[in-house]
This record gives sequence, C-alpha cells and structure tokens, in this order.
Amino acid sequence: MWCSSLLALALRLLLCVLSAEASVHQYAGDRFASKGNAFVVHGGSEGIYSSAPAAQSSKADSYIRFDKVTFRRSKESANFSSGSVHALVFEVEDRESIGGSAYGGQRAVCCTGDLAKLGVCTQGEIIHRPSTKNPGWPQVFGVSFDVDEEVATLPSKYIPIHKTGMYNLYFIHCDLKLKDLVVEGKTIWKNPTGYLPGRMAPFMIFYGFMSLAFVILGIFWFSQYARFWREVLPLQNCITLVITLGMLEMALWYFEYAEFNETGVRPTGITVWAVSFGAVKRTVARLILLMVSMGYGVVRPSLGGLTSKVVFLGLTFFLASEVLEMVENVGAVSDLSGKARLFLVLPVAILDAFFILWIFTSLSATLNKLQARRMMVKVDIYRKFTNALAVTVIVSVGWICYELYYKSKDVYNEQWQNAWIIPAFWQVLSFSLLCVICALWAPSQNSTRYAYSGDASEEFDRDETTLTLIKPSLLPSKDVHSAPEARALQGSNGLTNGDEEEDKIE
Repeated sequence: MWCSSLLALALRLLLCVLSAEASVHQYAGDRFASKGNAFVVHGGSEGIYSSAPAAQSSKADSYIRFDKVTFRRSKESANFSSGSVHALVFEVEDRESIGGSAYGGQRAVCCTGDLAKLGVCTQGEIIHRPSTKNPGWPQVFGVSFDVDEEVATLPSKYIPIHKTGMYNLYFIHCDLKLKDLVVEGKTIWKNPTGYLPGRMAPFMIFYGFMSLAFVILGIFWFSQYARFWREVLPLQNCITLVITLGMLEMALWYFEYAEFNETGVRPTGITVWAVSFGAVKRTVARLILLMVSMGYGVVRPSLGGLTSKVVFLGLTFFLASEVLEMVENVGAVSDLSGKARLFLVLPVAILDAFFILWIFTSLSATLNKLQARRMMVKVDIYRKFTNALAVTVIVSVGWICYELYYKSKDVYNEQWQNAWIIPAFWQVLSFSLLCVICALWAPSQNSTRYAYSGDASEEFDRDETTLTLIKPSLLPSKDVHSAPEARALQGSNGLTNGDEEEDKIE
C-alpha cells in the first residue's frame, strides 16, 4: 500500500509539471509569433460553441466583439508614423495558415524582405492564408499611429462565430519602434447560452447535478441522524459537518457559474465563498479520514500527543489549498503561467501524498490491534473502510495517468470540450468515498457498538496473554465463589462492548 501511495505522489508531482507546461502550450501561438519576428502585445484563446454552424448571416448567437480597444505608445516615441498594429483571430485548426518561411528557413509571422521579393506578402504585414475549412478566416484587421499620436483606437468589430472551435486572439505588430506598446480595453466572447467561457460552460450543469446529489445524501444522513440522535457518535458529527460543507460548496459553485454566464463578469464575492467552503471541506474530510484511521472515537478517546501534529498538517493543507484556489479562480479564468502554477500546486500535492501515507500507516496499526483483541465487528467495518480507501487510491493513480496522457497529447487545447471532465472526476470520486463512509457509519440503534469505551481502551493497552478467558465447567462446591469473580473479571476488561465474536459464559 505504501508503494501505491508513493507512486501516487510521484505521478501527482509529474502531473504538476505537465499541467504547468500545458498552461504555456495554451499560448503556444504567442511563443511561435515572438520567435517569428512578430511582437505580441497580448495573446489568449477560448472555446466557443455555435448553435447553427450552417448559418452565415452577419448576426449569430455566438460572437467575438471588440469594445474600445486602444493602443498606447510613449510620448518619446510618438514623433513618427508607424506600421499597423493587428488583431489576429483564428481557429486553432487554421494555425498552419498563419506565418510562412522563405526557402525553407525560419517560420515568420511578419512578412520579411525575402518573402516580399517572392510576391507572397507585403513587407511588414502579417502573413496569413485563407482557411480551407472555414471561409472568411482568419480575421485580420488593425490600426496605425500617425505622427505625434500617442493613442490609436481599434475600430469596433463584431465577428460572428458559425463554427464550434477553439479560437485564438493576438494583438501583433511588426514595427521595432513600437516595442513598448500597451493595449487597453476589452473583448467580449459569447456562447449561445451566455458569457461563460466554453471550457467552463459544462460546469454549471455539473454543479447543478452535484448539488442535487448532496441534497439526496443529506436527506438520507439527516433522517438517520434525527431518528437515532441519542446514539450519535462524535465521528458522525464530523461527517455531518462534511456533508453540510459539501452542500454549501456545490450550491455556491452553481450560482457562481450561473452569475458568470449571465453577466460575463466573474462574481468575486460568490467565488471567494465557494473557494473557502471547498478548502475547508477538503481539509476537514482529510482530517476525518486520518482520525478514523487512527481509531479516534472507536478505539481511543483522543489523539493524545498527535493532536498538535494533526492540527498543524490540517492548517498547512488548508492554507496551501486556499491560496491555490483563490489565485486560480477569484477574478480570473486561467491566467497563471506555468511556473506560477507549479509553485502553487506542488505544496498541495505533497501534503495530499503525506495524508495518504499517514492514513494507511495508521490504518495498518489500528487493524492489527483490533485483530489482536478479536474485536471482530470493528475489524469488519475497518476492513471495508480500508478497501474503500485502497480502491480510491488505485482509481486516483489510474486517473492521474490518464491526465498525464491527455495533457501530453492535447498541446493546442483541441479537446477543450472534454477538458471539464478532468477536474469534475475528482469531485465525483470524493463524493463517492463520502457516500461509502456514510453507509459504513450511518447513525443507527447499534451505533454505540463502534464507539470507544474505557474498558476497551484498557484492553488495548494490556498484554494479550493476561486476559485469557476460560470457559467455565462444573465446579466443586468449595470453588463456587470463583464463578462470579470470573464474570466480574470478564466485565471489568470490556470484552462485551458489542463485539459479536466474544466468548460467552454458558
């Protein structure tokens, strides 16, 4: 089991590196353009859905619109007229139609003197060829600076989208004198169903279903809780907290995406609350798994000297997870560079792997003690719990391998419509594990049979050979007084605390 945990750690760290590289690949056109003698002021990409790909009218449900986009140059460099600053919009399948090379040399985005001599382009302009799959694309338009002009405004532009795809937008110029150019303004990207980015659009439906799933789980759990509230254990109170946090988190994410889709602006307040509830839920869930693995509330009354270490690990994980989620989600869609994302993801991955190692180490020790004491009811439930965790780890390792394969193959985000499945899977997996835990530890009239008792604790600490029970036989009259003593000894050592396999005095 330790080997599986270590493998999970290694794969998670590799996934962090590859995820960071993938975020750079998303802007591969930016790097390509910069190497190809063009200067990119801004670059980005996003998936857009089209409801009617066959329609070719000027109006469409999906579009890209430029709103007051201006370019600003310094006053010192305003004493000359400049070449054009271009807005270049193209679908990812048409990336090969951008740029060219003379005599098989380095690929360039801006037309060079050698290419101009061949008559294929005008020197200083963007090199592009008509798309064979999407008529009228790529879209190239721009604006230039007049003498003494510091600000140039791009003409308003409305680009209807009639084909579902990943679209790239770059502001590019080929003039060395404009190297300090600054771009301001906004572009509006709309899908048929709203302003939610294409890669994020499925999340609104997903979190709607997850909210419903948590409601169903909550109805089951709280009904059991209300029926057997007198038998509730501290562990079951912790599970109740996780379910409540999960319900709030899923509902907040749904409303966050719904608001984003309606307005086109990410609601900072709702996002902060969703991220915070999610970080708290993940932290509490991991701490509960760790405490259950240690036998808290079942075979020991407290964590003893380990309490401070468990609390420290939980706080560290919460802070690392909160910072990562805040930077990734609050006020942004996905603006992290590869190195920045790697710096934030690594601590979370390492702490997660440490949780896994500690949980399985504690489970092994707890199971050994329970088997030695022959507490078979508790052994049975802990075995089921261990099997559920083992299956979760194995599935996680398999999914991480799939993520590595997916990210290595999808360099240009051509599979963007399915990208939401990657993070959504982890939500489904954690919810499935929570359902298993709820089934194992649901409140019932027999809940106390799993609870810690002082007698059981004493038995835990005693040597195995000191509490051997001998089945009574017919005793001489002079030894009759020893039978009650045997019964007293049996009761004093807690061997009848609900375990089905105990010896019984006939």
